[in-house]
Amino acid sequence: MNKLRIRKLGIFSVAKIYGIMCLVLGFLISIPYGLFIIVFSLMGASVGGGGNEALALGGFGIVGGIAVIIIIPLMYAIMGFIGGIIGALIYNVLAGIVGGIEIEVENVP
Repeated sequence: MNKLRIRKLGIFSVAKIYGIMCLVLGFLISIPYGLFIIVFSLMGASVGGGGNEALALGGFGIVGGIAVIIIIPLMYAIMGFIGGIIGALIYNVLAGIVGGIEIEVENVP
């Protein structure tokens, strides 16, 4: 068994991975919420008497649901990218002080 130590992380490589992971997580969270908003706004519009006001509310619900599906993952990705930069910087400083993370590796035939 060989031991390796991670002394330094590439700041932008960590930030890209964090950003993509948070983008995927954002889609997993936002799609159900966006569909929930769309479905229930249309249900409310159909129950609301079917006038122009109810139709307008249903349209706002569709636009709002689509906006949620698009905006939340983008916000998560941006926050993940920034969090990745901050996390990698903190790791690099602390790894210089305490030595970094040790991992044990094994050659597999």
